[in-house]
Amino acid sequence: MVVTPDNLFDAAARCLACADVEAKLAATHAAAQAFAAGRLAPAGDALPQPICAPGRPPRPRLVPPRSLAQRGLGSIEGRAALVHAIAHIEFNAINLAWDAVYRFRDMPAAYYADWVRVADDEARHFAWIASRLGELGYRYGDFDAHDGLWEMATRTADSCLARMALVPRVLEARGLDVTPGMIERLRSVGDLATVAVLERILAEEVAHVAAGSRWFAWCCEREGREPQVVFGQLIDQYLRGSLRGPFNTAARLRAGFTTAELAQLEACAT
Repeated sequence: MVVTPDNLFDAAARCLACADVEAKLAATHAAAQAFAAGRLAPAGDALPQPICAPGRPPRPRLVPPRSLAQRGLGSIEGRAALVHAIAHIEFNAINLAWDAVYRFRDMPAAYYADWVRVADDEARHFAWIASRLGELGYRYGDFDAHDGLWEMATRTADSCLARMALVPRVLEARGLDVTPGMIERLRSVGDLATVAVLERILAEEVAHVAAGSRWFAWCCEREGREPQVVFGQLIDQYLRGSLRGPFNTAARLRAGFTTAELAQLEACAT
């Protein structure tokens, strides 16, 4: 049985620090259930600890993105490598959601409700994709991975506004752009089981990006800043030369992007 603290920030810290995959999933679900039942409150005067690497298993080995091997989808190993990459994104997304809860302590109650729900969703997504990886004969950790998502979390640790703009709305939103293409490629090689998992995940990810849009706009309003101007400035500051298209316009509009913001992304993309 997972024992959950009665303070939401302590529960988030515990989930973040947990290095065992199954224990992290169980702690995440338990904390989400406790929060939904009103047993966890975002309270206390303690400041968050400086951001550091979250709890993660010793594998996968983390390497620069360019060091990752490129494999075709015509083989089981190639499809497993793709599924593993998605599993790593989902595992990171659990930590990112919990850090958004733990780190930013002056936000409305609805903010914490959103990101606890996202953490719970991402834990389910990881379990789905890890199960599919097992059906292909592999486990999480069997392939190398990179740490780009968490690196951006570290760079935005001092600003909820920047975190909301750049992690859910840019890096995680990339999944909205590339997953439909992955689905078609996997369907073309007959991997309908993986297609089914990705379609389930994609259907829920729009709401996660929308949470980033909602709280980015809220942070801008609190600071008296214009969201479109700020978004462009942050992209230029943090992602100049590394932003890639094309973009899933329909999904991003549903996730709270404006047409002007999409135009900014298009203009900055390589």
